[in-house]
Amino acid sequence: MLIYPAIDLKDGVCVRLMHGDFAQVTHYDQQPAARLTTFAAEGAEWIHIVDLDGAEAGEARQHALIGELTQAIDVKVQSGGGVRSADDVKKLLDAGVSRVVVGSLAVTQPEAVATWLETFGVERITLALDVKIEDGVPVPALKGWTQSSGMTLWEALDRYPKGMAKHLLVTDVGRDGALTGPNLDLLAEIRSRRPDLVLQASGGVSSLDDIAAIKALGCHGAIVGRALYENCFTLPEAIAAAKRS
Repeated sequence: MLIYPAIDLKDGVCVRLMHGDFAQVTHYDQQPAARLTTFAAEGAEWIHIVDLDGAEAGEARQHALIGELTQAIDVKVQSGGGVRSADDVKKLLDAGVSRVVVGSLAVTQPEAVATWLETFGVERITLALDVKIEDGVPVPALKGWTQSSGMTLWEALDRYPKGMAKHLLVTDVGRDGALTGPNLDLLAEIRSRRPDLVLQASGGVSSLDDIAAIKALGCHGAIVGRALYENCFTLPEAIAAAKRS
């Protein structure tokens, strides 16, 4: 299983949100390039970078900075936030991003995203669905996690039948940045319903035991953010836990 250390960019610096709430921001690094270099030196194969300003505004805001960061290191980068058009996808790919994360539009405009998957290839796009649990049901959240999509996660995924997409990132917003542990029940159900998708787990990772539990479910990757910034464990320790049989 791969560990994706996360860099969330807001106003050009590294931050983490609590429960996806832009009013609950913790600032970390003033120089994201330094954090990126550290992650690379510590053995990261992939790094997950999000343009939070873009996610909040609904349009690309920091894609130029993301391109600069991507070209500064020899590590694969998965990135998104504010991706709203095929041109946004192309610009990130041209800037050196290995895989573009498509969030809200994966729910609201599946036809367009299906075209992007066909145009750019399933290896170049990750569908990212941020969900809130409503009456026990996972429901995708939109517009900077402030609005409900009005459909279940399963209905959203049904729009991408087997073979149309490959990479899926699911975040339980209620656990994101809270260090309360991942939603293992949700992850298990996704794996059961859609074993064809390469699943990345996000939200709540707080310990090496969490990483082991995510791997045991058959997930292919784990996004790790605040736990690294708060020194709950090191990136080398996380990578070792993800590789442990």
